Amino acid sequence: MKIEVPAKLNLTLRVKGRREDGFHELETLMVPVPDLHDVLVVEGAAEFSFACDEEGVPTDEGNLVVKAVRLYERETGERCSHAVRLEKHIPHGAGLGGGSSDAAAMLMVLNAVGTAKLSMERLMEMAGELGSDVPFFMMGRACWCRGRGELIEPGEVEEMDVVLAKPGFGVETADAYGRWTGSRELRGVRYEVQRCGSVELVNDLERPVFEKFLYLAELKMWFLKQPEVEGALMSGSGATVFGVLREGAAAEAVEERLRAEMGEDLWVWSGRVGE
Repeated sequence: MKIEVPAKLNLTLRVKGRREDGFHELETLMVPVPDLHDVLVVEGAAEFSFACDEEGVPTDEGNLVVKAVRLYERETGERCSHAVRLEKHIPHGAGLGGGSSDAAAMLMVLNAVGTAKLSMERLMEMAGELGSDVPFFMMGRACWCRGRGELIEPGEVEEMDVVLAKPGFGVETADAYGRWTGSRELRGVRYEVQRCGSVELVNDLERPVFEKFLYLAELKMWFLKQPEVEGALMSGSGATVFGVLREGAAAEAVEERLRAEMGEDLWVWSGRVGE
């Protein structure tokens, strides 16, 4: 079987402080990006194996897909006898939740084909054990996520056209959060809340990430200078920055200008999010 596994964007991301368990208290509005997706190919086999078509993506016990399999096996006592192949289309280290989405899909597949038939409540708890973004991907819709990401409430996001851009480097999530305390705003960079329809665009992780990766601050400001763009933001902990287009604006024109002015090596994608 083949399962399309969507990316996500953080439209709002507020960091409330560090918790006693070492994680950070969050309030984030996330929306799936269904047309940007990885593909999980799951086939019956004598024993579990995992492979990925993208060089550099770990395929050992540190990969979230493998962690999801091991967690399911421990929880149910069932052995996973499937060959799993991951076709990567969501960039790694991009703040688009590719690994978390892959893990959530793997949990759902195992529960669908296995005999244990765990409740959705238990699957959500297991998703929270795997990572802060994984519970969101179990929902399949826009959601507010609080706590460290495990407290989920459905949200509403009107449809919007977006252009995504990611440079050739990634950002480590742990480093971004670790540098949040004491981070400062860069002069000339806009961090304030931007309103796009009913959505407020703001990301508290821009401060620590932009301090370290000045190019991402430049990329956001480039978006905000374009006449087609209503708002711009970094997604998650980066390194993807996206622009929300004004109604009727042509994404192709923005993409062409983006590559010409900010670098041909950029990964660029455009499409629609919201519901």
